[in-house]
Amino acid sequence: MTELFAYKILTKDQYDQLKTDGVFKGAPVDLADGYIHLSTREQASETAAKHFAGQDHLVMLMIDLAPFGDALKWEESRGGALFPHLYADLPVSAVAGKVVLRLDEQGKHLFPAGF
Repeated sequence: MTELFAYKILTKDQYDQLKTDGVFKGAPVDLADGYIHLSTREQASETAAKHFAGQDHLVMLMIDLAPFGDALKWEESRGGALFPHLYADLPVSAVAGKVVLRLDEQGKHLFPAGF
């Protein structure tokens, strides 16, 4: 894959822990699966709806994939699509940007314009 960036959605508490520790070792599902689940730009809204339904004040991180080399693997997941999986800790230095995802009146996550 030639993607330059991937996205990781965190709860506010997970994001605060990343800022404190300087590294994210994974959410419970990541730790159970042995890698950090990431999404492409096209996959992020479905990931939010499927795994974070009804949760407000989420933090979506834009992750620079360049530093990870062989620790990043593109593997088949939902519906046969390839998802980026990080077989390493996620350092705060790889975060290229972030947005806070809020809920609209219908309880759906609001993504930035053009996302």
